[in-house]
Amino acid sequence: MTDFLLELRSEEIPARMQDKAREDLARLFTAELDKAGLKAGALLTYATPRRLTLIARDLPEQTAAVSEELKGPPADAPDAAVDGFLRKAGLTRDALETRDVKGRATLFAVIDKPGRATADVLAEAIPGIVRAFPWPKSMRWGEASLSTESLRWVRPLQGIVALLGESVVACEVAGVKSDAVTVGHRFHHPDAITITSAATYVEQLRDAHVIVDQNERRATIAVGAKLAANKAGLTLVEDEGLLIENAGLTEWPVPLLGRFDAAFLDVPPEVIQLTARVNQKYFVCTNADGKLANAFICTANIDAADGGERIVEGNQKVLAARLSDARFFYDTDLKTKLDDLHPKLEKIVFHEKLGTVADKVDRVAKLARWLAEAGIVKADPDLAERAARLAKADLVTGMVGEFPELQGLMGGYYAAAQGEDPAVAAAIRDHYKPVGQGDDVPTAPVTVAVSLADKLDTLIGFFSFSLLPTGSKDPFALRRAALATLLQTQTSKARARLVDIIESHALQFEVLKFEDLNTDASRSLAERARAALRVAGLMGLSVAVDQQPHVAREAVRQMLFGARKTATELLDFFADRLKVQQREAGVRHDLIDAVFALGGEDDLVRLLARVHALQAFMATEDGANLLAGYKRAANILKKEGFVAPAQAEATALLPYTPEPAEAALIAALDVAEPKAAAAVEAEEFEGAMAALATLRGPIDAFFDKESGVMVNDSDPAKRAARLALLARMRDAVHRVADFGKIEG
Repeated sequence: MTDFLLELRSEEIPARMQDKAREDLARLFTAELDKAGLKAGALLTYATPRRLTLIARDLPEQTAAVSEELKGPPADAPDAAVDGFLRKAGLTRDALETRDVKGRATLFAVIDKPGRATADVLAEAIPGIVRAFPWPKSMRWGEASLSTESLRWVRPLQGIVALLGESVVACEVAGVKSDAVTVGHRFHHPDAITITSAATYVEQLRDAHVIVDQNERRATIAVGAKLAANKAGLTLVEDEGLLIENAGLTEWPVPLLGRFDAAFLDVPPEVIQLTARVNQKYFVCTNADGKLANAFICTANIDAADGGERIVEGNQKVLAARLSDARFFYDTDLKTKLDDLHPKLEKIVFHEKLGTVADKVDRVAKLARWLAEAGIVKADPDLAERAARLAKADLVTGMVGEFPELQGLMGGYYAAAQGEDPAVAAAIRDHYKPVGQGDDVPTAPVTVAVSLADKLDTLIGFFSFSLLPTGSKDPFALRRAALATLLQTQTSKARARLVDIIESHALQFEVLKFEDLNTDASRSLAERARAALRVAGLMGLSVAVDQQPHVAREAVRQMLFGARKTATELLDFFADRLKVQQREAGVRHDLIDAVFALGGEDDLVRLLARVHALQAFMATEDGANLLAGYKRAANILKKEGFVAPAQAEATALLPYTPEPAEAALIAALDVAEPKAAAAVEAEEFEGAMAALATLRGPIDAFFDKESGVMVNDSDPAKRAARLALLARMRDAVHRVADFGKIEG
């Protein structure tokens, strides 16, 4: 067994591409080995800014010899058929064997393939791997780049090291021939290095000031940065993404601590951190009280003779210039009131179908106010509307133009600086949250109102125009918006029937559809419809329909139909997202389906309370046994094709004296039905489950083999009454959930 080393050396590989490149190299190499019937004992991959490396452990010296059998035509087949088979097999007639197959002589070809030297397999594989490499971005270079057939690589390919054991695997790619020679660190050891074997590769490069293992470089930076910060009495602000990026930019990382003018700390700390991170790839530090310190840590790619003093000095100058720009943007933005930025929002298209950002702001403000006035969110309506009207203003500020990641956050700072209510400033800052599972979910009432209104407007708008996610494509991040809405609703316990909100808000987009027709008649209808909707107010918009002239009345009715269609589609979308979310939270999917199957439930807080109570109940013995009894009853009813009689008939006096088990179930239902119904109405779902649990014993007794009741009695009256009783039991259970959807 022998180890194999492959190093592909080039100009700088972007840090963001390195981890994926290692995965692709291992995948492509494994595929080439599989074709030849080879398998490595283990694969290791490394990446530095200048090289992509693979080490395959324990490769055999050659592939195994194989024998392949091909079944041919019958022995008496026409010569043309036999000749075609011979060409396919690459054999002559005398090399074929004749065997009996179901009583008929049939030709077989036995092809013996001798083993191949592993070095030969690798020599053929390497060019294919290089040419097939799926870089996200690649380039051609030199004179060869005039041809579209020339090699594309992330940066100009400069060298290939290919060693099987201690021997070079000879190959050539785009004029670059393989050998055993590479180079060390660009500054510390720019001279050529002859690699002895895969076993010595890592240490030979370490001697040349190159740490090949990306994980080792990351650990070096992480430890070094912490030590540098601690030595200065500071605490490093850890950043995994930045750590990986710095490791991808250096081959010999040396963390160094620098300082910047403390006067810059007047700028919001997030601005400083983002400036240092995005523009310069620096870590930041905090002092003993947890506030941002005027210190940063950069990662040099050289072990400087002066301990890095000149490197730090240069980085301090660059960061000072960046922070000066940031402070300029901040100071300039503070001179303009957020209210005064609204006209600029009118020039930014949110979406061609949904209008401008200013249009969205107006819709969100009205919806946020209504959520507060209706008591869905316990917020001050005036503050909710005020926050919504200012929430998007920072999109046209200089700071957010430079750092889009700061939208919302900067608006919060500017609102506080201009004296807005703290609740308004907080809502502007946090209204984009949560941006996904695991993110902070706002709980401040004004923030909740604006956050929900913003996300609902987006969802309703895109669904109104049928711009829905398809498969893995979700260009408008609607799945994320739906998940955020669910998280926000659950956390804040916002109580509302979503269908009412969706239908009412969707009518505004239905009006836009008429305006999009761009005819005098459509514009007139749209204006009349707007008037009708204004009369009705934000909610309950259908009440003003009949007050309009005939043409406008028909237009509004058409709009109402479109709004209901949007509500149906969006509620289904919410249901799907909720199922995914709850499954990830450990809730059984069949229990979610059992509650959804009841229909008419779109109060998420109420729905989830019912699901969680059902899950707890089904974990008990009573729940499992009740389910078994329910399924038996449901199966009988299904088999008999029984249609439940009217309620009056079902509760009428029985035309016969019931058997003890039958009477016991009737008595139990008489008690359990009203208790379960009352508990559901009061949203005491645990109580509803407890009421159903009392049915367990009577149902078990009803179906008991010895003392139970014969449902399919020869007496038609008894049979009908007992089927009606089972239907009554089924319907009682359905008040809580559709047990037919529950597995088990």
